[in-house]
Amino acid sequence: MSSWQDAFAQQTRACRALGSVLTARVCDALARVIASDTGPVGQRVKSWPGDAGPGADSVPLRLCGALHALTMTNRAPALTAAYAMAGGAQLDLEIRSEIQNNAPHFLEWLEYAPQTNEVGRSGPLIAVAWFLGARYPGVRFDLLELGGSAGLNLNFPHYSLANEMGFQPSLAEGELSEVRLAPLWRGTPPEPAPLAVGTARGVDLNPLDPARDGFRLMAYTWPDQRDRLGRLRAALAVAGAHPPVMERDDAGAWLAARLAEPAPHGRLVYHTVAAQYFPETTRARIETALQEAGRHAGPDRPLAHFSMEGDGGEGAALRLRLWSGGPPRTWHLGRADFHGRWIEWQAQEES
Repeated sequence: MSSWQDAFAQQTRACRALGSVLTARVCDALARVIASDTGPVGQRVKSWPGDAGPGADSVPLRLCGALHALTMTNRAPALTAAYAMAGGAQLDLEIRSEIQNNAPHFLEWLEYAPQTNEVGRSGPLIAVAWFLGARYPGVRFDLLELGGSAGLNLNFPHYSLANEMGFQPSLAEGELSEVRLAPLWRGTPPEPAPLAVGTARGVDLNPLDPARDGFRLMAYTWPDQRDRLGRLRAALAVAGAHPPVMERDDAGAWLAARLAEPAPHGRLVYHTVAAQYFPETTRARIETALQEAGRHAGPDRPLAHFSMEGDGGEGAALRLRLWSGGPPRTWHLGRADFHGRWIEWQAQEES
């Protein structure tokens, strides 16, 4: 379990590794400010009851979101100016001032786990859809996302992904989307193949509404990463035309109920950088539900489970399991950056 000091040190390193120099400096400054803060915000952070680290409660990013929200609403012009200077001694002063003068604002943001709903993770999702489309031409797949936040990645069929030939529609047909994902490919991407997609539903303990909570999603996105902010704005616009269907529930209980429903066609269950937040009981129930549903799958009603999750290596591991009659098959598809900046596509079936 990370102490609050370790949490800020870990988050600082993670932000640098993910290309956000400003957010790394903000986390570093926050650690110094909290260390000397005897007010309600400092007390709340120092007495945090759980794991404050990036892989758990992400306390530093809760405060980063609160600060970014102030700059986005022009409520803290001096802090905004310090952000524009990308840090420096002024940054500590302005953060300390805001925490002291706006304690209720920061305490409110501390109550909610960050939900960036990173749209860049739809790059690997589209690649997996192409991979499945080549193996199951004409077979329809319903989408089931676990830990889907606002459901923006449920809309990956409405996005476009760049391969060696330029931008391609997600489903290899139709017009290009305003959400255009251009990761650096470290391997040969799969050939675009249309995947027939049916319904799309997701679950989250605290589902956000893109129309209502778009501002919160923007605030959790790091302010110096303009490409991410631009993708998010475009994805929110797509969500206005194609509202994601998100439900509030435990992911394990919800998936068990969904997979127990009649399945006249295929289903694709997926989660991207979400499993780390699931309790062990939830993860166990997810696995039980998949194994049970997999026993009833067939070539015309396959069950696919795709995960993009951290495993201690560079970025996230991409893993696909397929049930279509007989024993399940497993592919290690490679790795991807947590924000989708690169995809190392190396599809290898496990023997």
